[in-house]
Amino acid sequence: MKTKTLSVPDLEPRELLEKAERSVTVQTPSAGIIRFILDQGRQLICWIPVGVGLGAMLYLALPFEPSVLCVVLLTLLFGLSGAGCFWWGWQRLFPRLLGFAFLALATGFGDLAFQARMQPPMPVLPTHATILTARVLSLEMLSPRSDDEDDGHRVTLGDAVFDTPVDAGMAPLRRTLHIRLRDDEDLLPGPGSMIHLRTMLRPPPPPSWPGGRDLQREAWFSGLAGSGYALGPVSLDSASASRSGPGGLVRGVVESLRETVTLRANAALSDQTAAIAATLLAGEAGGIDPQTREAFSASGLAHLLAVAGLHLGLVMAAVIVTVRCGLASIEYVALRWPCRQIAAVSGLLAGAAYVLLTGAHLPSLRALGMASLVTLAIVTGRRVLSMRSLSIVALLILLVSPVSVVDVSFQMSFAAVMGLIAGYGVLREPLMWLRGEGEWYRVVASHGAALTLTSLLAGLATLPVSMAHFGALQPWFVLANLVAVPLAAVWIMPVGLLALVTMPFHAEAPFLKLMGVGIRIVQTLAERVAAFPMAHQPVPAMPGWGLLLVMLGLCFLCLWKGRIALAGLLPVAIGVGSIWMAPKPDILVSADAGLMAVRSQGMLLVGPHSGLERRTLEDWQKALALPTGVLPSDCLSGPCRVAVGSGTVLLRVRDPSDGTALPTAAQCEGVSLFISASPARKGCPDVPSIDRFSVWRDGAYSVFAGRVFRIVSDRIWRGNRLWVPPVGWHGMPNLPLAQSE
Repeated sequence: MKTKTLSVPDLEPRELLEKAERSVTVQTPSAGIIRFILDQGRQLICWIPVGVGLGAMLYLALPFEPSVLCVVLLTLLFGLSGAGCFWWGWQRLFPRLLGFAFLALATGFGDLAFQARMQPPMPVLPTHATILTARVLSLEMLSPRSDDEDDGHRVTLGDAVFDTPVDAGMAPLRRTLHIRLRDDEDLLPGPGSMIHLRTMLRPPPPPSWPGGRDLQREAWFSGLAGSGYALGPVSLDSASASRSGPGGLVRGVVESLRETVTLRANAALSDQTAAIAATLLAGEAGGIDPQTREAFSASGLAHLLAVAGLHLGLVMAAVIVTVRCGLASIEYVALRWPCRQIAAVSGLLAGAAYVLLTGAHLPSLRALGMASLVTLAIVTGRRVLSMRSLSIVALLILLVSPVSVVDVSFQMSFAAVMGLIAGYGVLREPLMWLRGEGEWYRVVASHGAALTLTSLLAGLATLPVSMAHFGALQPWFVLANLVAVPLAAVWIMPVGLLALVTMPFHAEAPFLKLMGVGIRIVQTLAERVAAFPMAHQPVPAMPGWGLLLVMLGLCFLCLWKGRIALAGLLPVAIGVGSIWMAPKPDILVSADAGLMAVRSQGMLLVGPHSGLERRTLEDWQKALALPTGVLPSDCLSGPCRVAVGSGTVLLRVRDPSDGTALPTAAQCEGVSLFISASPARKGCPDVPSIDRFSVWRDGAYSVFAGRVFRIVSDRIWRGNRLWVPPVGWHGMPNLPLAQSE
């Protein structure tokens, strides 16, 4: 029997492998895609929080509130689909990726839906002046409302009880209240104390226009019941301190420390320098006036006024450098102790104390979580900063508070850190080449390049998000940050830490004054840069789908490896372009019909209105990025006809008759829409109308002109959600306690 021998070509092993790969690629075209994905390695884990965030956004984007059964079924559908993908092909790439995607969507959707239903209901707030008894949770300093007034104060109250006959015996509110005290208030209650106060309250307002900022949704998830202002002086209950409990005692001590730091800063410094120092050292940002905020915003330095990751990083860096240099100066310690790890842990403890002192706000807590992972990496000898550690922090935050996915601070902080990690990952070799062998001039050049890149990368990554949320473009932000950030790193924050350390010994005044010199330099810089041409360029509001494209594009640009990541610039560009591509409303009507505006010839023509509509008008100006004008004079005396697009609108911005005087047939002839501040009462038969009853039912209105007018109300835009009050609903009645309670 003859056997046939197979000869193998005389090739090297590498050539055999390349030939085999080419043959596989020809036989199975999907092999190239598989290798393309497998090249990402562990970087694919970073997409899990992206899937969780998309699941949370899916819940928020629903036009209706799903029932408990619907939530359970949808969550199970996503979850079982993911499990089915794992069972079908765990050993195959695409089924496994699809399974993780379904599980991430199920987690985000189910978690946010569950948390939304676990929130306490909105209570009924008195519609008239009332006396309330409540516990002070925090005291915040506010900027004066005019130049001849002193600084105001706002208290956050919990466990409030209303002294009204209808609320007799009510249980304490499970939600908080924000109350602005009178400017001449002499008694400033401390945290944990029980006070009696006569106030005027109001619930969270609806959006100023369909698609605008939803303060009712923010209040629903934050536990806020409403806000108001004091009508009388504060009366203190001296017996309340003993009933505060351990948690209230700790909170009271922290708030007292914050007040002490603020008072010491105000005693050593003056005006806005003291307010900025109190912000940096104690998180008390209420004393910063609008002019200072506008200057810092126009120059791209607004992040210096919001205690977050930058300030925490500067505090930790100062402590780490000080501790490590101190330990290294002792020969015995430097040779035998793990100085690097000790310095890192010391910096983390100092950072945690700083976060607690500044109010433990959500942005600083997120930064502290990231710093904890960095410290853990230093202690265990792992890589200090990576996309995987950032994704772990993002995932933990989204699991605890999935609604953070639409929070501006969450989006900006993670966009900035993603941009820094990805940018330095690409530019690491050029920076190492610039540093060279460590010559002093190369070290200076490398540090200067690093500062420039830090400002540029973080600024460019957050610029589209800033445009979407704040409606402005600051083209000079890099120039301002090149000076301000190094000043804060080497001067302002280190000297401020020395002031905090010496405050128990009443020796903080010299350090506060030195800190104030650095703050005034930054103030001058902000004012000069804000005066540059086009320093603060208003831009129209970005639609929600545009912001989604921007965030997904940034994620792909920063999380994906290889040159194909540059494809993420396309959705970012489309998202930024949506600012000008999305249609803009031609007519706006406020939620109480007290303010109307028509977009015409590059201006926003508004009708007469009271001071209560000032905030609504500011929101409209910001959304459309247009200056305001006045409607034609004939609109002030009665119904007037205004040409909008290809149609005509009949406006009645004032009506002393409260709707009893109907428009004439000549006024109604040929109009496509009738808008009235009073009841329309079918004044123009067979013509759609928006009147006082319409906004009472459906909130603010937007009208888009075209061949046919498209009318959108706030209720149509938001749908029937938990945080959207039903028509005629004022909140859950404050029922009295049961006899056993």
